[in-house]
Amino acid sequence: MESIIKKVALLILCMNGLSSAYAQFAESNGLYLTTEVGIGNYFGLDMNLNYVLKEKYAFKIGYSGHIRNPHSIPEDYSSGILGLLLLGLNGPFDYMTNYQLAVGKIYKLNDKGTIRINLNLGVGYMGIREPKNWTRIDGFSVGSDYSWEYGRYYTVGLIINPKIELPFTSTVGITISPMVQINKDRAYFGLGIGQMIGVLRPKKEVAKEVEKEQKTP
Repeated sequence: MESIIKKVALLILCMNGLSSAYAQFAESNGLYLTTEVGIGNYFGLDMNLNYVLKEKYAFKIGYSGHIRNPHSIPEDYSSGILGLLLLGLNGPFDYMTNYQLAVGKIYKLNDKGTIRINLNLGVGYMGIREPKNWTRIDGFSVGSDYSWEYGRYYTVGLIINPKIELPFTSTVGITISPMVQINKDRAYFGLGIGQMIGVLRPKKEVAKEVEKEQKTP
């Protein structure tokens, strides 16, 4: 019984410590996840973990994946009956993936901090996979009338990703973000829209906002 009491007391102390650390962190910092869908010369999905220091400096680590119809596809290519049934989702496609690190600067556009610009610049480790060695298939086929192989290689590139962030509450918001990803062989240009979830705005700013609303008749 005594052992159980000690374990419960230790758990309570740990929880109190974590709660205190979280409160101090949330006073002037942010930590949140963003997921965005991007449309441009590729269709893409972008997922990031974001850290904002003292409402001024931004740090980001994330992943993005992009897909498009292959530019190397033969002019007389047909996806066949199978492709028609699957709405073309059976491929082939050009793929570009990107693991990225970025730093940035936060600029608040209103006093509440519910509209802000996050200027991000970083580097990415990019993987490119695209079909090659197209070979025509003679005779009847329910699938495509060509076979192909996927070539794959990796490179390093530049990431330019300014964002308009709209943290409506302290924990939920949306983002609108033009993005450019450039490497020696490929470039992605697009516009993304997504959501923010986490510690988005400093606790002190939210408290001021609540206090102001309570004073308003």
